[in-house]
Amino acid sequence: MKPYRLLVDWSVVSRLRELPGRTQRRVYAAFSRLEQAPDLVSEFNITDEVGRQLDVFILDGWAFYFWIDFADRHVKVLAFGLADHESR
Repeated sequence: MKPYRLLVDWSVVSRLRELPGRTQRRVYAAFSRLEQAPDLVSEFNITDEVGRQLDVFILDGWAFYFWIDFADRHVKVLAFGLADHESR
């Protein structure tokens, strides 16, 4: 099956540059796994303020929020924040 296309919000890209190099490399590896099988990367789901189901994975103390668009085969990384807070 064709992998998903990964789309990352510009604010996420900008903030990723602030993370330590080791964490950045781990995030990029996780993003690569998202392209292949996003439903296997998801650790839990939440509902955002507009009622859309977002999937979340935790890495090095950060929670990454993404939306799987099954119809278009896109994975959209929308935000990330500290895993112990509800920051998006």
